[in-house]
Amino acid sequence: MKSRILSILFLLLVCNSSVSAQVRIRIFADQTPVSAVFSVTKGEYELNTFSDNNWIVKAGTLVAISKFNDRLAVKVMNDKGIICDSVLLSGRTGKDIFSVRTYGKTQLKHSYSGDLMCLPDFGTLLLINKCDIESYIAGVVKSEGGSGKNPEYFKTQAVIARTYLYRYIDKHAADHFNLCDNTHCQAFNGLTSDTLIIRAALETKGEVILGPDTIPIIAAFHSNCGGETSPSEDVWLASQPYLRKVKDPYCLTSRNARWNTSIGLEDWIAYLRKSGYTENAGNASLLNFSQITRSTDYKAGSFSLPLRQIRNDLGLRSTFFSVAVSGDSVIFKGRGYGHGVGLCQEGAMAMAGKGFNYRQIIAFYYTGVFVGPPTPLKGGPK
Repeated sequence: MKSRILSILFLLLVCNSSVSAQVRIRIFADQTPVSAVFSVTKGEYELNTFSDNNWIVKAGTLVAISKFNDRLAVKVMNDKGIICDSVLLSGRTGKDIFSVRTYGKTQLKHSYSGDLMCLPDFGTLLLINKCDIESYIAGVVKSEGGSGKNPEYFKTQAVIARTYLYRYIDKHAADHFNLCDNTHCQAFNGLTSDTLIIRAALETKGEVILGPDTIPIIAAFHSNCGGETSPSEDVWLASQPYLRKVKDPYCLTSRNARWNTSIGLEDWIAYLRKSGYTENAGNASLLNFSQITRSTDYKAGSFSLPLRQIRNDLGLRSTFFSVAVSGDSVIFKGRGYGHGVGLCQEGAMAMAGKGFNYRQIIAFYYTGVFVGPPTPLKGGPK
């Protein structure tokens, strides 16, 4: 028991050590895997079980790691298996890449750089990738922003991703990692081979978006604002001086600028009744609602209902929509896609295509900010 406790404490010490320009990301965070297969793509790794059983793992060698009660079962290909409390797979060359295939509710496989730490944790296998910050940022940009875009747009997304990292660096400090890889933090599906994205991360290295107080901002973004962004208090109640309403002419011809959908008139009236509407619906035209500029509430006579509630209940693309009764149907004519706060991705893409650089794009969507290096945070990347 004593050796088991010491091995776990040693692993946590490794996790919390300050390594230059590295970050700890929990991978496959929403998959709850019970087992995984590790393989080396480039370089070689040392497998450390904090006991007498250590291996050098080279390309072509598979390592199976499974949760076994409250411990781990580890088996290196063509060797015997062992039971241990924790596993650390450390790259030995400085240019090491590995892949992980997980098994649980779903099967996934991604590639990563850096090291892999494994621990059993409440019915799942906890996998933590310790990697270079810029490799992580490039992976986030690929996951959040796609590929095939203008380099200045990729730089914009890289700075946004890095801003999130530094603002929320201690989000999972109690769990011994910095961030997770799903939308609870930032989407991260491992390494990207997109050279434009990799270059964008490196060319903006160390840059984040800072508010007047020099603290990294809440760098919110969405797909398309429909021509006008929303102030943060209209969506999340809390007001931020840099998340103001911005008129955006750049996204208006983009794919997600406009949308239409409809429901039956009787269904719409039933929905409104359920939401507290008590007025006479005999004159259906009174249910019409026009939204030329962004509002917070749908209004029909004296009745009012938050637009974000309607969006959530009906699964609409945005809150920026008008309502028109047409015969037995109700037509929703909408603009934009997403919550509308902060940077409009399709607008930023269009700006980049028109020759704006990433600093100009950031300054357009976030009010009163500047791009610069962050203040190193205790426990975070140095």
